[in-house]
Amino acid sequence: MRKILGGFWKIITLPFRAFIYLITIPVRLIKRASAFLNDDLDEGSLPDAFATSLQTPSALLEHVDALRKHLMRMLLGLVVGIAISFIFTTQMVDFLSLPVGGIDALKAIDITESVGVFMRVALFAGIALASPYLAFELWLFVAPGLKPSARKLGLIGIPLSTLLLITGMLFAYYFLLPSALPFLLNFMGIETIPRPSSYINFVSGLLLWIGVAFEFPLVIFVLSLMGIAKPKFMAQQWKIAIIVIAIIAALITPTVDPVNMALVMGPMIILYFLSIGLSYLASFSRIKSAENKT
Repeated sequence: MRKILGGFWKIITLPFRAFIYLITIPVRLIKRASAFLNDDLDEGSLPDAFATSLQTPSALLEHVDALRKHLMRMLLGLVVGIAISFIFTTQMVDFLSLPVGGIDALKAIDITESVGVFMRVALFAGIALASPYLAFELWLFVAPGLKPSARKLGLIGIPLSTLLLITGMLFAYYFLLPSALPFLLNFMGIETIPRPSSYINFVSGLLLWIGVAFEFPLVIFVLSLMGIAKPKFMAQQWKIAIIVIAIIAALITPTVDPVNMALVMGPMIILYFLSIGLSYLASFSRIKSAENKT
């Protein structure tokens, strides 16, 4: 009889227990995330953890299985990103072709050229759309081997790196392309009719490399926290850095005229000196943290 009443009571209270379970999900997730970020999940460093895994095959298999799960989720996220980008690929091609006069200004020669352009833009856009999630999955995999401070820094770096990448791509699209294309399309007075494949390859490559260059300060900041990059050395070698930046700008810049090269060099030089400031900040934080531990 008691079992019957107990079962009857569970059935009656099921909607209330389900409601309480649902409304407390955010609280439980916040607690788990806080514990994951703040607890020392692994006392050893990454090299020590790797050495231990090699000595213990069962532990190595666990890491391999965890990596497999993360890779599967990354693949699923990539498929979802590409599927979403397929819906807006035509609009993205139109947007990328605006600096050259719109999609009507592009003239295809090969029969499958337009299809190839569509697939390339969809693929690149899908990867870009899924990149924050892909970085998050990588962070989840390596986070157990990191200290809480490095764990939080890595998590903050994911949206920050995405923001810097987008900023660099917008700079290339709105400032560099409008000044470079008139020079390229009318070099030596010869009018050029751009093909979809060559134009999209050129624009996507330029946007990618300029966007990557804008992530330089974040990379220097992380390397400084790790003690690899030294701010004093970077400040002393600023002249050499400008020469290196000029060479990189010459490789990235689509034209040979100094105006467009200066458009690329200017932000990169500013980013370099910004990196020095961030490096000093990171080094000071690292030294202070070491002093507190001692």
